[in-house]
Amino acid sequence: MLLRQLEYLVALARERHFARAAAACFVSQPSLSAAIRRLEHELDVPIVRRGRRYEGLTPEGEVVLAWAHRILAERDALHQELSALRGGLTGTLRLGIVPTALPAASLLTTPFCERHPGARVGLESLSSAEITQGLAEFELDAAMTYLDDEELRHVRRFPLYEERYVLLTPVTGPLGAATTARWAHAAALPLCLLSPRMRNRRIIDECFAADGAQATPAIESDSVAGLYAHLPSGRWSSVISHAWLHMFGVPEGMRVVPLEGPAHGPRVGLVMARDDPPSVLAEALLTVAREARVRDALDALLHTYLGERG
Repeated sequence: MLLRQLEYLVALARERHFARAAAACFVSQPSLSAAIRRLEHELDVPIVRRGRRYEGLTPEGEVVLAWAHRILAERDALHQELSALRGGLTGTLRLGIVPTALPAASLLTTPFCERHPGARVGLESLSSAEITQGLAEFELDAAMTYLDDEELRHVRRFPLYEERYVLLTPVTGPLGAATTARWAHAAALPLCLLSPRMRNRRIIDECFAADGAQATPAIESDSVAGLYAHLPSGRWSSVISHAWLHMFGVPEGMRVVPLEGPAHGPRVGLVMARDDPPSVLAEALLTVAREARVRDALDALLHTYLGERG
Protein backbone atom coordinates (compact mmCIF):
# COMPACT_ATOMS: atom_id res chain seq x y z
CA MET A 1 0.00 0.00 0.00
CA LEU A 2 1.42 3.36 -1.05
CA LEU A 3 0.68 6.78 0.41
CA ARG A 4 -0.07 7.94 -3.12
CA GLN A 5 -2.97 5.49 -3.30
CA LEU A 6 -4.42 6.95 -0.11
CA GLU A 7 -4.04 10.47 -1.48
CA TYR A 8 -5.98 9.44 -4.58
CA LEU A 9 -8.75 7.96 -2.44
CA VAL A 10 -9.04 11.12 -0.34
CA ALA A 11 -9.21 13.24 -3.49
CA LEU A 12 -11.89 11.01 -5.00
CA ALA A 13 -14.03 11.19 -1.85
CA ARG A 14 -13.65 14.97 -1.81
CA GLU A 15 -14.30 15.61 -5.52
CA ARG A 16 -16.88 12.81 -5.97
CA HIS A 17 -15.78 12.52 -9.59
CA PHE A 18 -12.93 10.47 -11.09
CA ALA A 19 -11.82 13.08 -13.62
CA ARG A 20 -11.84 15.96 -11.11
CA ALA A 21 -9.98 13.85 -8.56
CA ALA A 22 -7.35 12.94 -11.14
CA ALA A 23 -6.92 16.59 -12.12
CA ALA A 24 -6.53 17.56 -8.45
CA CYS A 25 -3.77 14.94 -8.10
CA PHE A 26 -2.11 15.90 -11.41
CA VAL A 27 -2.46 12.40 -12.86
CA SER A 28 -4.54 10.87 -15.62
CA GLN A 29 -7.93 9.39 -14.79
CA PRO A 30 -6.82 5.83 -15.78
CA SER A 31 -3.81 6.13 -13.45
CA LEU A 32 -5.99 7.19 -10.52
CA SER A 33 -8.56 4.45 -11.18
CA ALA A 34 -5.85 1.81 -11.49
CA ALA A 35 -4.21 2.90 -8.22
CA ILE A 36 -7.50 2.63 -6.32
CA ARG A 37 -8.17 -0.79 -7.86
CA ARG A 38 -4.73 -1.93 -6.67
CA LEU A 39 -5.59 -0.65 -3.20
CA GLU A 40 -8.82 -2.68 -3.25
CA HIS A 41 -6.85 -5.75 -4.31
CA GLU A 42 -4.21 -5.29 -1.59
CA LEU A 43 -6.80 -4.80 1.16
CA ASP A 44 -9.15 -7.43 -0.33
CA VAL A 45 -12.24 -5.21 0.06
CA PRO A 46 -14.40 -3.21 -2.36
CA ILE A 47 -13.80 0.49 -1.73
CA VAL A 48 -15.69 2.33 -4.48
CA ARG A 49 -19.25 1.75 -5.66
CA ARG A 50 -18.87 1.69 -9.40
CA GLY A 51 -21.53 2.38 -11.97
CA ARG A 52 -21.61 4.57 -15.02
CA ARG A 53 -20.25 7.32 -12.77
CA TYR A 54 -18.88 7.68 -9.23
CA GLU A 55 -21.58 6.52 -6.80
CA GLY A 56 -19.77 6.84 -3.49
CA LEU A 57 -17.81 4.54 -1.21
CA THR A 58 -18.76 1.16 0.18
CA PRO A 59 -18.97 0.72 3.98
CA GLU A 60 -15.47 -0.82 3.78
CA GLY A 61 -14.38 2.16 1.71
CA GLU A 62 -15.55 4.60 4.40
CA VAL A 63 -13.37 2.77 6.92
CA VAL A 64 -10.38 2.88 4.57
CA LEU A 65 -11.02 6.60 3.94
CA ALA A 66 -10.98 7.39 7.68
CA TRP A 67 -7.65 5.57 8.03
CA ALA A 68 -6.32 7.32 4.94
CA HIS A 69 -7.02 10.73 6.50
CA ARG A 70 -5.28 9.67 9.71
CA ILE A 71 -2.24 8.12 8.00
CA LEU A 72 -1.71 11.15 5.76
CA ALA A 73 -2.10 13.50 8.72
CA GLU A 74 0.52 11.57 10.68
CA ARG A 75 2.85 11.71 7.70
CA ASP A 76 2.47 15.50 7.66
CA ALA A 77 3.04 15.66 11.42
CA LEU A 78 6.25 13.68 11.00
CA HIS A 79 7.55 16.13 8.39
CA GLN A 80 6.62 19.09 10.61
CA GLU A 81 8.35 17.66 13.67
CA LEU A 82 11.50 16.85 11.72
CA SER A 83 11.58 20.35 10.22
CA ALA A 84 11.32 21.83 13.71
CA LEU A 85 14.28 19.71 14.83
CA ARG A 86 16.28 20.96 11.84
CA GLY A 87 15.96 24.51 13.09
CA GLY A 88 12.62 25.90 11.99
CA LEU A 89 9.03 25.02 11.15
CA THR A 90 8.12 24.54 7.51
CA GLY A 91 4.94 23.49 5.76
CA THR A 92 1.51 25.09 5.60
CA LEU A 93 -0.72 25.66 8.61
CA ARG A 94 -4.25 24.87 7.40
CA LEU A 95 -6.55 27.20 9.32
CA GLY A 96 -10.33 27.23 8.98
CA ILE A 97 -12.18 30.34 10.14
CA VAL A 98 -15.87 31.17 10.44
CA PRO A 99 -16.55 34.26 8.29
CA THR A 100 -17.33 36.57 11.22
CA ALA A 101 -13.94 35.84 12.84
CA LEU A 102 -11.90 36.51 9.69
CA PRO A 103 -11.37 40.22 10.46
CA ALA A 104 -9.48 39.26 13.65
CA ALA A 105 -7.43 36.42 12.14
CA SER A 106 -4.34 38.55 11.53
CA LEU A 107 -3.93 38.97 15.30
CA LEU A 108 -2.77 35.33 15.24
CA THR A 109 -1.45 34.71 11.74
CA THR A 110 0.88 37.72 11.58
CA PRO A 111 2.82 36.90 14.79
CA PHE A 112 2.82 33.22 13.77
CA CYS A 113 4.55 34.02 10.47
CA GLU A 114 6.95 36.43 12.16
CA ARG A 115 7.99 33.72 14.60
CA HIS A 116 8.16 30.95 11.98
CA PRO A 117 9.32 32.55 8.70
CA GLY A 118 9.74 29.15 7.03
CA ALA A 119 6.07 28.25 7.52
CA ARG A 120 3.04 29.41 5.58
CA VAL A 121 -0.63 29.81 6.49
CA GLY A 122 -3.54 28.69 4.32
CA LEU A 123 -6.80 30.37 5.40
CA GLU A 124 -10.23 29.00 4.50
CA SER A 125 -13.48 30.78 5.27
CA LEU A 126 -15.76 27.92 6.34
CA SER A 127 -19.06 27.33 8.09
CA SER A 128 -19.09 25.75 11.54
CA ALA A 129 -20.18 22.44 10.01
CA GLU A 130 -17.36 22.52 7.45
CA ILE A 131 -14.85 23.22 10.21
CA THR A 132 -16.10 20.25 12.23
CA GLN A 133 -15.74 18.01 9.18
CA GLY A 134 -12.32 19.41 8.27
CA LEU A 135 -10.95 18.73 11.74
CA ALA A 136 -12.43 15.23 11.85
CA GLU A 137 -10.92 14.37 8.45
CA PHE A 138 -7.51 15.93 9.28
CA GLU A 139 -7.87 18.45 6.49
CA LEU A 140 -7.46 21.33 8.96
CA ASP A 141 -4.76 21.81 11.57
CA ALA A 142 -6.79 24.29 13.59
CA ALA A 143 -9.78 26.62 13.35
CA MET A 144 -11.18 29.87 14.71
CA THR A 145 -14.84 29.25 15.46
CA TYR A 146 -17.60 29.53 18.05
CA LEU A 147 -16.66 27.45 21.08
CA ASP A 148 -20.25 26.61 22.07
CA ASP A 149 -20.92 24.78 18.81
CA GLU A 150 -22.57 21.50 19.85
CA GLU A 151 -21.11 19.69 16.84
CA LEU A 152 -17.54 20.24 18.03
CA ARG A 153 -16.38 17.05 19.69
CA HIS A 154 -13.01 15.59 20.59
CA VAL A 155 -11.26 18.93 20.17
CA ARG A 156 -9.06 21.13 22.30
CA ARG A 157 -10.42 24.63 22.89
CA PHE A 158 -8.65 27.89 23.64
CA PRO A 159 -10.84 31.01 24.12
CA LEU A 160 -9.79 34.13 22.20
CA TYR A 161 -12.58 36.68 22.74
CA GLU A 162 -16.31 37.23 23.23
CA GLU A 163 -18.25 38.91 20.48
CA ARG A 164 -19.44 42.34 21.63
CA TYR A 165 -22.20 44.00 19.64
CA VAL A 166 -22.43 47.73 18.95
CA LEU A 167 -24.40 49.97 16.62
CA LEU A 168 -22.55 51.52 13.70
CA THR A 169 -24.64 54.45 12.49
CA PRO A 170 -24.25 57.70 10.47
CA VAL A 171 -23.44 60.79 12.55
CA THR A 172 -26.28 62.58 10.75
CA GLY A 173 -28.80 59.84 11.52
CA PRO A 174 -31.43 59.68 14.29
CA LEU A 175 -28.99 58.01 16.72
CA GLY A 176 -25.79 59.67 15.49
CA ALA A 177 -25.45 61.80 18.63
CA ALA A 178 -26.75 59.25 21.13
CA THR A 179 -24.57 58.15 24.05
CA THR A 180 -26.32 54.73 24.09
CA ALA A 181 -29.17 53.13 22.17
CA ARG A 182 -31.75 50.44 22.82
CA TRP A 183 -31.95 47.47 20.50
CA ALA A 184 -35.54 48.42 19.72
CA HIS A 185 -34.42 51.89 18.57
CA ALA A 186 -31.72 50.34 16.39
CA ALA A 187 -34.32 48.05 14.79
CA ALA A 188 -36.19 51.10 13.49
CA LEU A 189 -33.19 52.35 11.50
CA PRO A 190 -32.48 51.55 7.81
CA LEU A 191 -30.33 48.47 8.44
CA CYS A 192 -27.73 46.44 6.63
CA LEU A 193 -27.08 43.08 8.37
CA LEU A 194 -25.63 39.67 7.67
CA SER A 195 -27.98 37.07 6.18
CA PRO A 196 -30.14 34.95 8.52
CA ARG A 197 -28.24 31.75 7.72
CA MET A 198 -25.18 33.13 9.49
CA ARG A 199 -24.69 32.54 13.21
CA ASN A 200 -23.95 36.18 14.00
CA ARG A 201 -27.27 37.32 12.50
CA ARG A 202 -29.27 34.74 14.43
CA ILE A 203 -27.70 35.91 17.69
CA ILE A 204 -28.42 39.55 16.84
CA ASP A 205 -32.04 38.70 16.00
CA GLU A 206 -32.36 37.14 19.47
CA CYS A 207 -31.05 40.37 21.01
CA PHE A 208 -33.63 42.41 19.07
CA ALA A 209 -36.38 40.03 20.19
CA ALA A 210 -35.28 40.32 23.83
CA ASP A 211 -36.01 44.06 23.57
CA GLY A 212 -39.39 43.40 21.96
CA ALA A 213 -38.29 44.32 18.46
CA GLN A 214 -37.73 42.67 15.09
CA ALA A 215 -35.20 43.92 12.58
CA THR A 216 -36.16 44.06 8.90
CA PRO A 217 -32.94 45.02 7.11
CA ALA A 218 -33.14 46.37 3.58
CA ILE A 219 -29.69 44.94 2.78
CA GLU A 220 -28.48 41.46 3.76
CA SER A 221 -25.02 40.12 2.99
CA ASP A 222 -23.33 36.75 3.39
CA SER A 223 -19.99 38.39 4.19
CA VAL A 224 -18.71 41.07 6.52
CA ALA A 225 -16.97 42.76 3.58
CA GLY A 226 -20.26 42.89 1.66
CA LEU A 227 -21.96 44.47 4.64
CA TYR A 228 -19.25 47.09 5.15
CA ALA A 229 -19.26 47.97 1.45
CA HIS A 230 -22.69 49.59 1.91
CA LEU A 231 -21.94 51.64 5.02
CA PRO A 232 -19.88 54.56 3.58
CA SER A 233 -22.96 55.75 1.67
CA GLY A 234 -24.28 57.27 4.89
CA ARG A 235 -27.70 55.70 4.40
CA TRP A 236 -27.38 52.49 6.39
CA SER A 237 -26.73 51.49 9.98
CA SER A 238 -25.60 48.08 11.17
CA VAL A 239 -25.10 46.07 14.34
CA ILE A 240 -21.57 44.73 14.24
CA SER A 241 -19.20 42.58 16.27
CA HIS A 242 -16.40 44.66 17.77
CA ALA A 243 -13.86 42.24 16.20
CA TRP A 244 -14.72 43.66 12.77
CA LEU A 245 -13.32 47.03 13.82
CA HIS A 246 -9.83 45.52 13.74
CA MET A 247 -9.98 45.11 9.97
CA PHE A 248 -12.58 47.60 8.78
CA GLY A 249 -12.61 50.31 11.44
CA VAL A 250 -15.35 52.96 11.37
CA PRO A 251 -16.22 54.41 7.96
CA GLU A 252 -15.99 58.18 7.64
CA GLY A 253 -19.18 59.89 8.74
CA MET A 254 -20.21 57.06 11.09
CA ARG A 255 -20.05 56.48 14.84
CA VAL A 256 -20.00 53.55 17.23
CA VAL A 257 -22.89 53.63 19.71
CA PRO A 258 -23.12 51.17 22.65
CA LEU A 259 -26.30 49.12 22.81
CA GLU A 260 -28.22 48.77 26.06
CA GLY A 261 -29.17 45.29 27.19
CA PRO A 262 -27.67 42.11 25.74
CA ALA A 263 -24.50 43.17 23.99
CA HIS A 264 -22.21 40.18 24.59
CA GLY A 265 -22.28 37.25 22.24
CA PRO A 266 -20.69 33.79 22.27
CA ARG A 267 -17.03 33.02 22.72
CA VAL A 268 -14.80 32.68 19.68
CA GLY A 269 -11.71 30.56 20.10
CA LEU A 270 -9.04 28.38 18.62
CA VAL A 271 -9.85 24.69 18.29
CA MET A 272 -7.75 21.76 17.17
CA ALA A 273 -8.20 18.00 17.02
CA ARG A 274 -6.93 15.86 19.88
CA ASP A 275 -4.28 14.25 17.70
CA ASP A 276 -1.61 11.93 19.02
CA PRO A 277 0.95 13.02 18.06
CA PRO A 278 -0.41 16.59 17.80
CA SER A 279 0.16 18.82 14.79
CA VAL A 280 3.40 20.72 15.35
CA LEU A 281 2.04 23.67 13.36
CA ALA A 282 -1.17 23.74 15.41
CA GLU A 283 0.82 23.64 18.64
CA ALA A 284 2.96 26.54 17.40
CA LEU A 285 -0.19 28.55 16.64
CA LEU A 286 -1.57 27.77 20.10
CA THR A 287 1.63 29.12 21.65
CA VAL A 288 1.16 32.35 19.68
CA ALA A 289 -2.51 32.54 20.72
CA ARG A 290 -1.58 32.27 24.41
CA GLU A 291 0.69 35.31 24.06
CA ALA A 292 -1.40 37.39 21.65
CA ARG A 293 -4.03 38.56 24.20
CA VAL A 294 -6.61 38.86 21.42
CA ARG A 295 -9.44 39.72 23.79
CA ASP A 296 -7.53 42.61 25.33
CA ALA A 297 -6.48 43.94 21.92
CA LEU A 298 -10.04 43.95 20.58
CA ASP A 299 -11.50 45.46 23.76
CA ALA A 300 -8.88 48.24 23.71
CA LEU A 301 -9.73 48.97 20.07
CA LEU A 302 -13.44 49.22 20.89
CA HIS A 303 -12.73 51.55 23.82
CA THR A 304 -10.65 53.73 21.50
CA TYR A 305 -13.55 54.18 19.07
CA LEU A 306 -16.01 54.76 21.93
CA GLY A 307 -13.64 57.38 23.33
CA GLU A 308 -13.45 59.12 19.97
CA ARG A 309 -17.24 59.09 19.81
CA GLY A 310 -17.41 60.68 23.26
